[in-house]
Amino acid sequence: MESEPLLTGSVSRGSVDYGSRHGSHSDAESAEPPRTRTPSYTATVHEHDGDLYIQQAVVFIEDAIQYRSINHKVDSGSLRLYRWYYSRICQWGLGFTIAMILALAFVEKPSSISYTSDPRYRPTPWEPPCGLTETIEIVCLLIFIADVAVKSYVIGWEEFCINKWLIGYLVVIAASVIDWAITVSMVCNETIRVRRLIRPFFLLQNSSLMKKTLKCIKRTLPEIASVILLLALHLCLFTMIGMLIFPRSEDPKKNGEWETYFRNLPRALSSLLVLLTTANNPDVMVPAYSLHRGYALFFILFSVCGTYILMNLLTAIIYNQFRGYLLMSVQTSIIRRRLGIRAAFEVLCCKSQGHASNSEDHEEGVQVNTVLEVMSRVQMKSFYRQAVIKAAQQFRDGFLDGEAFQKLFDELDKDRIKEHPPSPEYSLPLLQWIQSTCSHYYLTVVGNVVALANVICICTVLVLDSEKIVSQRDDYYMEVINCAFILYYLLEMVLKLIAFGWRGYLSYKNNIFDGLFTVLLLVLQVAIFITYRISYQLIPVQKGVMSLWEMVRLVNMLIVFRFLRIIPEIKLMALVASTLVDLVKNLRAFAGILVVVYYVYAVIGIWLFHGAIPPPGGPSMVSNSSIENGTSNFTMECGSYEQLEYWPNNFDDFASSLVLLYDVMVVNNWQVFMDAYTRYTTEWSKVYFVSWWLTSSVMWVNLFVALILENFTYKWDKSHALSVSDVERTRYETTVQRMFREHVQEPTQEELLVQLQQHPHLHLTR
Repeated sequence: MESEPLLTGSVSRGSVDYGSRHGSHSDAESAEPPRTRTPSYTATVHEHDGDLYIQQAVVFIEDAIQYRSINHKVDSGSLRLYRWYYSRICQWGLGFTIAMILALAFVEKPSSISYTSDPRYRPTPWEPPCGLTETIEIVCLLIFIADVAVKSYVIGWEEFCINKWLIGYLVVIAASVIDWAITVSMVCNETIRVRRLIRPFFLLQNSSLMKKTLKCIKRTLPEIASVILLLALHLCLFTMIGMLIFPRSEDPKKNGEWETYFRNLPRALSSLLVLLTTANNPDVMVPAYSLHRGYALFFILFSVCGTYILMNLLTAIIYNQFRGYLLMSVQTSIIRRRLGIRAAFEVLCCKSQGHASNSEDHEEGVQVNTVLEVMSRVQMKSFYRQAVIKAAQQFRDGFLDGEAFQKLFDELDKDRIKEHPPSPEYSLPLLQWIQSTCSHYYLTVVGNVVALANVICICTVLVLDSEKIVSQRDDYYMEVINCAFILYYLLEMVLKLIAFGWRGYLSYKNNIFDGLFTVLLLVLQVAIFITYRISYQLIPVQKGVMSLWEMVRLVNMLIVFRFLRIIPEIKLMALVASTLVDLVKNLRAFAGILVVVYYVYAVIGIWLFHGAIPPPGGPSMVSNSSIENGTSNFTMECGSYEQLEYWPNNFDDFASSLVLLYDVMVVNNWQVFMDAYTRYTTEWSKVYFVSWWLTSSVMWVNLFVALILENFTYKWDKSHALSVSDVERTRYETTVQRMFREHVQEPTQEELLVQLQQHPHLHLTR
């Protein structure tokens, strides 16, 4: 298998992101294999402007940096439109448009604009007039129409027709416009808006990594099915055994287990399914366990086999299979990067050689000056641009071959080492002594100890005053203590500014964090002095906008947050914190899929269960007496939805639906919601909750946890031999491609050249 060409599959028609070869390229020419290992190519273009080659190389390199497909038009006008489309302002605008159309669900009927979701206290929510959200929505849809038009133009019509995502994009837009027209024609009185269910597609299609992630999940499902089938068999087997062990007895005192958990098959199944998540343990076995000790073995055996073996096995299979398919996706991304760089090299060779350069003895290469000109136009991080330029300038002969050109961009895979500015030089002995003393690491240690002492003082005062109401608390001592600590924080910041200089001080993220909180604390302290004089006397409860207690409480919160400055000083803590930051920055695609699933299930939940659970009767509410009586009966049952007063958790609006879905995903007391909606609607409502539990808790949460471990392991392996200061200076580029980089096979130059021959718009010939 290793001897097979790496790009064999990607040369085929359906494997490239935007389709395959263009129809104007002859089959005989595209099928002809290269006769030499380093063939020379010429780009057949209509423009004879030498700057076109530079423009093409710039775009190809930008595609390589972003792991984009290079199968787009390469004429001058199309390249300008292509770069404008992928510019930061255009992509931010498109992202804002997607966020706007998704956020309409919070405002549309049923509106979430109210301070509470509890039907007992919830006022009539504000609902926008008909036409307001519809106007915003049609503007967003028009932007999406322009988006798909630009995409179809830059890749060509034939490529557009074979791209399933773009065709789906067009179908979703058309369906949304039709449903929007129905809404307007019915003056916003329709019961269901189908387009709300398909809105998340706009988020999916805008992210290539999201699409790859979704494809990996789709391919993983068949492997998961066997374990889920085994899990279902385990559940059904123990359900039947449980119904045999706990039948209805003639003695009513022994019917507790049967009546509560094994009365019929659906109830027995749901009881053991909830036990699989440990949400009703040990409640489910208490009635039987109180009669005989031996009954506990049934529940223990079920939990050990199901929860601790099969569920963990399912998690392992999900992660292992998904990781394998994700690795294949990363392989494709790496090929795209190498292909984009090679395409840039080929067109630059055309510029260097000219159209008449067909001699066999000419050595293929690109001038260094040409590379520098290209890099000056490429949109990329300045750090990596300077690294590539520095590497190119090291070639003394002034030319780079294909392999050397590829190696230039290996700088993109290196971690960024941050260099701090040099410390200022002082002539005064006092300043020199302050610089040598305060630049030492011990000053930071002392500062951390002082910050810890401040937090301990705040904790002590909170414990002593925990039983007192606000008017009985003496804020004078707390204010004096805080004032003393804030003065030390200010002194520490000034000394560090003298020691490092303001540029060196701001080059440390920890100093920026520390200094920001110190300035905020100083401003609040000055405001307290201006509003309340620092003297031990009877202080009014409120003077000005905030009372003294509120201002002191705000100061205490900032001091507690400032204590987080110790995180970068402890290596393991710093790695954990940076892992969380990297997850937010670089693994947004995985969270995006979860947002899509949340959105879809919330919309379906509103359709199925909106207003299903009536609020309890009250003097300010008009309720049906039968509903009130039915509710009061269930109120007496311990552990029920009504007895626990879970009224704010409902599907009455979009925001509360998201919160309820989160509660079910956590699986703590999720059986309460399932039982309540089963009682108020139908037994089939359990399908909705079980499917959400499988999707969110079993599959996605476990997968996300596994990716967190992968991310942390990657960073730990790279930094375990470094000191704390080295970890602080190293900015790890922890993308998905970097995490799996060492497991990816590099394509050969010959394979890249074969792939370039199949480009639908850049026709390369001998």
